[in-house]
Amino acid sequence: MININLENGPSAEVEEGRTVAEILKDLGVGTDRQIVAAKANGDLLDLSASLTRDCTITPIGLDTPEGLDILRHSTSHVMAEAVRTLFPGVKIAIGPAIEAGFYYDFDTKEPFTPEDLARIEAKMAELVARDLPFVRQEVPKDEALRLFKEEGEDYKVELLQEIPQDRVSLYRQGDFVDLCRGPHVPSTGWLKAFKLTGISGAYWRGDERNAMLQRIYGTAFPTREELERHLELIEEAKRRDHRKLGRELGLFSIEDEAGAGLVIYHPKGALLRTFIEDFERRQHLKRGYQIVMGPQMLKADLWERSGHMENYREHMYFTEVEGQMYGIKPMNCVAHMLIYKSRVRSYRELPLRFFELGTVLRHERSGVLHGLTRVRQFTQDDAHIICTPEQVESEILGVLDFVAEVMAIFGFEYEVELSTRPEKSIGSDADWDLATNALIGALNTKGLPYHICEGEGAFYGPKIDIKLKDALQRRWQCATIQCDFTLPERFDLTYVGADGNRHRPVMLHRVILGSLERFLGVLIEHYAGAFPVWLAPVQVILLPITDRVHAYAQEVADMLIAEDLRVEADFRPETLRYKIREAQLQKIPYMVVIGDREAESRTLSPRLRDGTELKGLAIDAFVARLREESQVPTPKS
Repeated sequence: MININLENGPSAEVEEGRTVAEILKDLGVGTDRQIVAAKANGDLLDLSASLTRDCTITPIGLDTPEGLDILRHSTSHVMAEAVRTLFPGVKIAIGPAIEAGFYYDFDTKEPFTPEDLARIEAKMAELVARDLPFVRQEVPKDEALRLFKEEGEDYKVELLQEIPQDRVSLYRQGDFVDLCRGPHVPSTGWLKAFKLTGISGAYWRGDERNAMLQRIYGTAFPTREELERHLELIEEAKRRDHRKLGRELGLFSIEDEAGAGLVIYHPKGALLRTFIEDFERRQHLKRGYQIVMGPQMLKADLWERSGHMENYREHMYFTEVEGQMYGIKPMNCVAHMLIYKSRVRSYRELPLRFFELGTVLRHERSGVLHGLTRVRQFTQDDAHIICTPEQVESEILGVLDFVAEVMAIFGFEYEVELSTRPEKSIGSDADWDLATNALIGALNTKGLPYHICEGEGAFYGPKIDIKLKDALQRRWQCATIQCDFTLPERFDLTYVGADGNRHRPVMLHRVILGSLERFLGVLIEHYAGAFPVWLAPVQVILLPITDRVHAYAQEVADMLIAEDLRVEADFRPETLRYKIREAQLQKIPYMVVIGDREAESRTLSPRLRDGTELKGLAIDAFVARLREESQVPTPKS
């Protein structure tokens, strides 16, 4: 007999060897297709797994992120079987669950087509209808190698050869077998609501030196209703795609002849970015930050001292000047440390908060570049706070307050993640513990719930990541706070304490919006290009009906410009209907139609984006309205 404890529930003594599903049922936990797996002392298990020792069980439901991942990953296995059945000779690579669904990579001579997706979906439906059980097998690695070599599955063989363990787990459904850690849903019959959503090319392991594979994307949900809601969001996301809106609204372009991942801002896009930059400077200055600027490249030995050469080299660009190697900066921290070191510092000066809208370049593989959200050159609202160890937690709290206020201004909700020490890192265990505990302490003080991401910290310290949620409830990485005891040590940063001795400060790396490029991409999609008046590159467009009112329209335009309002006047000899349609497509907040009546009465008839009309408005009243709406919103406390 073994003792089983249900987390936050009852305990029971059960016969050794009983399955997770049987034990959960005995403990009163329903497994009627709501519980897909469980954890036993933290280890993920299938419902069919047998328990042989005392443990605490945590059920995993379909209403949890882990449960949804299991459902989606199981669906990717069914998709792989369908592809193998329909396209003999295709080799399978990897098929993980991802945030919005799943994908699987295939090595095939001919690319897949949209028509192929329909065939694959139909075959998947057949496999689901057969309700095939997912069966886990643990076998010696040599046996798995022989199996996949016989099947010609080169990618599985490569993965197996890198696994250090002597035994590995395989999963079978019907005649299909795959290398997988699991767990999975009990059978294919659980997979009732799925959809294949797209095709793309993908290099094996994301490396352009490797084979180009065909990637099929899909998604799955517990119910058909949830799937339909998700597909509606996908269609809305296509309508909001910032790359499409960027072209239509004349904001930016990325040209092949200029280079992949390099953004060219057009007048309206540059203006929008300028608003964000000016907003950032004002917000930082009022919080005690000092604006600094560092060079675009620094000598390579500085990057060696900082650890970037060892831990970040593959993302950096280098150049040689007069026989000296320079690294083009991927981050702004090194120059900020040199500013701190420029003279002796006293504890009375701390904390020092250095802020820079710093443009950096990072080598991103072409396969991951995506509009504004993944580029090779971008600007960060980067700051480094250098403080005493005693000030660390209060400074982290200040940054968290800063983030909350700014996200409220733009109308974003957000979630918090805490990332811990990665395998490739620098610094002592003691310093990492101090830094991690400081971040945890600040989050607990603010009462902010957070998810722990094991091993995903920066190479020099743990971090808090802020994932904002846009209008479609998608999550985007923006703000981050990184606690660093290591770089101050490497650059010998010190301050003179109250005791007259030299002490080592702590450095906080932090951004609020993060990459301005990524933030602008998110902002475009969040607002669907219809920016609020205070952000809109063009706030008002004047639409004179006839040549007779051009002089009055120009007079109004001059008055609005004198009030620092952003206005255009469309004097083209086009129909009014055509001009209104173009203004609507440009998503300009106010369209002002000017005819003889308005010119004679010296009034205006503004039309809002939503179709609301304000007829016979005095010019002064319209200016006052625009002034008020042009103010940066004040967040609610």
